[in-house]
Amino acid sequence: MPGLSIKNVTKNFGTVTAVKDVNLQFNTGEMICFLGPSGCGKTTLLRMIAGLDDPTSGAIRFEDQDLTGVPVHQRNIGMVFQSFALFPHLNVGENISYAMRIRGHSRSECEDRARQLLDMVHLPGLEDRKISQLSGGQRQRVAIARALALNPQVFLLDEPMSALDANLREVMQIELRKLQQELGITTVVVTHDQTEAMTMADQIVVMGKAQVLQTGTPMEIYKTPVDKFVAGFIGTSNLLPAKMSGPDGVHVNGVDLTVGGNTGHFSQGDDVLLMTRPEEVFVHHPSDMNVANSVTGTVTFVRDIGATIEILVDCAGHEVISVLTPKDWPDVKVGDQVHVEMPAAACSVLAV
Repeated sequence: MPGLSIKNVTKNFGTVTAVKDVNLQFNTGEMICFLGPSGCGKTTLLRMIAGLDDPTSGAIRFEDQDLTGVPVHQRNIGMVFQSFALFPHLNVGENISYAMRIRGHSRSECEDRARQLLDMVHLPGLEDRKISQLSGGQRQRVAIARALALNPQVFLLDEPMSALDANLREVMQIELRKLQQELGITTVVVTHDQTEAMTMADQIVVMGKAQVLQTGTPMEIYKTPVDKFVAGFIGTSNLLPAKMSGPDGVHVNGVDLTVGGNTGHFSQGDDVLLMTRPEEVFVHHPSDMNVANSVTGTVTFVRDIGATIEILVDCAGHEVISVLTPKDWPDVKVGDQVHVEMPAAACSVLAV
């Protein structure tokens, strides 16, 4: 079912354009991540969905309701702020049920709802705990529970993991995604962490310089980025200067390679960037002969971290990263001349 819709939305602050002509549409129940560097407009777009900022032009709808110009308190939206914004003078249960109390719900209704939500976020029995007695992860769960107290149609989160340490951040990404799937609520998360977006999202919106650069599933964006900015922002990419040598081939470092990705909008002789992902690049021992679709280079760094081995290779002044499993380890060392295989199916081309 069509859910959240953003049509021709622009937001200007004086002479500065924070969001420019954004058009997006998502199905009800999807989790969407706005991903991009600081200052790209993602939080401004979230604030317009929440009603905290009004668009300069354009419209925002949810299902059959036009939200443009509707005050915050009249939108059925729950929001978790980057700072969590919990009330220190209220206990956990009172924080969660705050919105219910100011809307006239009875004490028993508020207490029952707070207990229900604490069970949902795996904090049973903490309704009388002071906020100051909670860990960072517990505070985040309380903030999530508070935002869900009124059964919102849309759930908004602004950098919800930024205050957490790395290990807890990974745990909470999974917990939040599982909770969202359980509730089936349309959810929008703002983040600059590509791992967070890849872990949680049904759809990722990559933003840069106030504009949407690409929208798609995590794998669509990872496998087929539209340009070198997206390729570099989502994961790690190897980008080698190349020249189109035919409809499905490039010339790079004096070698002709076959490209399996779409090359339809490039012509022979065009300068391009050959893109591969590190986990799809294989390094072969110098003694290996006739390695298909490969270039030669010199190993400059090897890092063994147990589950994977990372090898950096200098190919005519351009660094190529290969991430291998131990079973694929070619037993090479720094200074070795090696063959770097980039299978055709793993190769695509981007504009310079």
